[in-house]
Amino acid sequence: MTAILLHPSDNILVVTAAIAAGDTVSIDGDAVVIPVPVQVGHKIARLTLSLGETVIKYGAPIGSMTAPAARGDHVHLHNMKSDYIASHLRDTLERSTES
Repeated sequence: MTAILLHPSDNILVVTAAIAAGDTVSIDGDAVVIPVPVQVGHKIARLTLSLGETVIKYGAPIGSMTAPAARGDHVHLHNMKSDYIASHLRDTLERSTES
């Protein structure tokens, strides 16, 4: 298993083993080809997500889509935003911990 569902109401899956572009992953029993590489811990869309749609993880909202994503697409900072931490603040926090 390369991606897990953490809660039945989640609209994303969490990747548990690196996925290469072109790999096939089972999503709700369907074989879905993943278009781009996805790292461990990142998310893929469980179903098609529209612009502005709430991203649900652990059964709770964690952010909103800033661009649409098809089923199996990588969901991360390039197409979603946190509804709790401003992106510029998150970037600042990440840089300060790397020093």
